Amino acid sequence: MAFERRKRPESSESALQSLADEELMALVAKGQARAFETIYDRHGGAAFSLAYRMCGSRSLAEDVAQEAFLSIWRAGGRYDRARGSVRTWVLGIVHNRAIDALRRTVVHERRRAREEASTIRGMLETLPDEQSRVIELAYFGGFTHSEIAEMLGAPIGTVKGRMRLGLEKLRGQLAPQGAMP
Repeated sequence: MAFERRKRPESSESALQSLADEELMALVAKGQARAFETIYDRHGGAAFSLAYRMCGSRSLAEDVAQEAFLSIWRAGGRYDRARGSVRTWVLGIVHNRAIDALRRTVVHERRRAREEASTIRGMLETLPDEQSRVIELAYFGGFTHSEIAEMLGAPIGTVKGRMRLGLEKLRGQLAPQGAMP
């Protein structure tokens, strides 16, 4: 998270640097951006590190840290020194934002998996029954070619041929959607 830096008088800068985090948070609560920048400078690295460890993705960690500091800027007055240090408070906000981001990611992935499964099921319905049956048994049932041949009372070569033809048709349907090479 980058903040535009303006030239500051040295006395103002050093005065802020000499303040404790708790004193800076009182200034942040009053809307003083330079105090917020000092808090960010002190705790931004730790905030990003925590977010990265939790999320495992640099871009997601950057988003989490940015959301956390935006929240801190907007709600600086909520800091209560009786409940812990500023660093603990900042990292708690980052932790909660990271959990929220991970939950959103899981929900999105589940929704996408359901949509993909629905698409594949619809495509399977367009195949001849004998082709869709062997594909369903192999991919959804986990059966081998030999087991499928035995279950259907068909030669293994026939099962493999139906599978190959069905998969080629599916590949042809998926390729225009960019799902398969």
